[in-house]
Amino acid sequence: MRTNLDIDDKLINSAMSMTHIKTKKGIVEYALKELIAQKKRKSILGLKGKIKWEGDLDEMRKI
Repeated sequence: MRTNLDIDDKLINSAMSMTHIKTKKGIVEYALKELIAQKKRKSILGLKGKIKWEGDLDEMRKI
């Protein structure tokens, strides 16, 4: 999908130099994927204490 974005050049250039990604499209895609992954990790943390798991970790580690 073609989209036009007005993004601060300093922000784009800084991100590109930090990641060694060479294109603006690449850095935007990378940033979006990282944002999505971060939000998914955060939502998983929200499940803490809500899921009951019965198992023996010591026994599983022996396998």
